[in-house]
Amino acid sequence: MRGRGSGTPEGPVPQGMAHCLSVADIVPAGQDRPVGLRDVLSGALAAVVDGGGRMRLGAPDRVLVVVVDGLGAEALAARAGHARTLASHLNRGSRIATGCPTTTAAALTTLATGTDPGEHGIVGYSVLDPDHDRVVNQLHGFDDGGLPPGWQRSTTVFERAAAIGVRAFATGPRHYADSGFTEAVLRGADYLGARTVEHRFDAAFEAFAEGGRSIGYCYVPELDQIAHREGWSSGAWTAELEALDAAIGSAASRLRPGERMLVTADHGMVDVPADQQVLVDGLPGLLEPVRHIAGEPRLLQLHLQPGEDAGTVAGRWRAALRRAADVRTRREAIDAGWFGTVDPAVAPRIGDVLVAARSRAAFYDGGDGTGRGMVGQHGAWTDAERLVPLLAF
Repeated sequence: MRGRGSGTPEGPVPQGMAHCLSVADIVPAGQDRPVGLRDVLSGALAAVVDGGGRMRLGAPDRVLVVVVDGLGAEALAARAGHARTLASHLNRGSRIATGCPTTTAAALTTLATGTDPGEHGIVGYSVLDPDHDRVVNQLHGFDDGGLPPGWQRSTTVFERAAAIGVRAFATGPRHYADSGFTEAVLRGADYLGARTVEHRFDAAFEAFAEGGRSIGYCYVPELDQIAHREGWSSGAWTAELEALDAAIGSAASRLRPGERMLVTADHGMVDVPADQQVLVDGLPGLLEPVRHIAGEPRLLQLHLQPGEDAGTVAGRWRAALRRAADVRTRREAIDAGWFGTVDPAVAPRIGDVLVAARSRAAFYDGGDGTGRGMVGQHGAWTDAERLVPLLAF
């Protein structure tokens, strides 16, 4: 996303989007909340240290957390016949909620720190840097000097592990090894780069073979990449799921006594047809009070011109988009627990008005073509995007 554009109004309008996907209330942080993505890696460390944590893993010596980018629980259930190893572990109790927004930068940081986006500060795919009044990409902005030191505010689980003598490692694609995002989010972990999923598992089990207590993280982005290009309902996505399922089955067979493997995801996915792309600059008056558009097409974060009233602007967007979107002011979103506990220093990064898709729509400024070629998308709070598997081996 970017600052306001001057696109030509074209494309669909919301009249045909009355059907909404299933959306559940966000559960605010608290003692009684169910296990969520933020508990997975921190729970793995607690289990290794003293048998603690919220996931009842026993007291293993080593735990590997596999994160399959974009693998929603609904999509996995729909393709269960193509993923028998994974699907055999999937039931109502093995679905957990990721954080809001359902986007990789925010969710992976939540997993790696055990804190909410409102605490660690990665509150979207692209986010306003209030000190410089510019929108910065959260996956790539660490590399080009666009984000200041300390932007990711939380200590990582890997740093906590290293401080108490538990080895921490991460394995993923080689080209991510030196990225700024890796440095910000995986601080404290030894990064073991490997080209294929199978080679990443090899690297993890070689690390386990060194003995001692350890926690590992294995990142699998391939399924998400295919979904963005062709959709999660495509044959290519299903074929990749079959290959992944075989690799996970093989890895599970290599686990020794005292070792556990958890498989989860950062978010799910919704396929957005081209005729469901809504160009908001074609809806009269919506962009006039907007200074910057951040976030992602399924969860816009609107930063307003000085002096504009967020409640008035939110009301205008609600009237225009009707049931296609859940529109909240920043205050309303924070009070509803969208970003978990929000530190006052993080709040200005969140949009003055948030527009979360409830249908299969994606919202664009027509002057910005970024992302309009994507089929599979995510970012909003529908069940298809927010519910991910948590499978224990």
